[in-house]
Amino acid sequence: MSLRINDQAPNFQVETTQGKIDFHEWIGDGWAVLFSHPKDFTPVCTTELGYMAKIQPEFEKRNTKIIALSIDSTGDHDKWLKDVEDVGGSAVNYPVIADTDLKVAKLYNMFPADETGSADGRTAMTNATVRSVFVVGPDKNIKLMIVYPMTTGRNFDEILRVIDSMQLTAKHKVATPVNWKQGEDVIIVPGVNNEEAAKVYPDGWETVTPYLRKVKQPS
Repeated sequence: MSLRINDQAPNFQVETTQGKIDFHEWIGDGWAVLFSHPKDFTPVCTTELGYMAKIQPEFEKRNTKIIALSIDSTGDHDKWLKDVEDVGGSAVNYPVIADTDLKVAKLYNMFPADETGSADGRTAMTNATVRSVFVVGPDKNIKLMIVYPMTTGRNFDEILRVIDSMQLTAKHKVATPVNWKQGEDVIIVPGVNNEEAAKVYPDGWETVTPYLRKVKQPS
């Protein structure tokens, strides 16, 4: 069964570079980013894990944990992370899942449910579909899903931007326009009429069209 935004993120218990975890318990009452990789010792993924280590404090500011997944063992991960730290210039302080039996990849539709075998003998090409990003909210529901090709490094600054938007819009009846960044004007959602909006935004708003009303970002 395919996953969709707002579906419950499948829970799992798995070995990681920081010990065994239960995914939902590990998330706790915050947010989480799960990003997957087809194989250890691959060039694009090495740069990605390194960059995530560098910007991990930015996720922590947003009450968001990060966790990686790769179709290899924790022993291989430990060796690979030495390269990751050398390339990225920062220590990797987040867990990396050892999905050697492909269990998590199947749960998250990165492989067909009837995919057979284990990590043994598999290559980055046979695992090419394991290039996904999932953002999970405090309610353990999937808030965002993105799948990338193997040859394109992910833009994790964009993931931070989307988390900013989702956390803001979860608290206020607003949406964020194209290319929005933290601190810029937002949009009053159509479900809030002008009378209601006047109570929330007494300083007013800009009416671009009757259904597009821009207002300063709520604090």
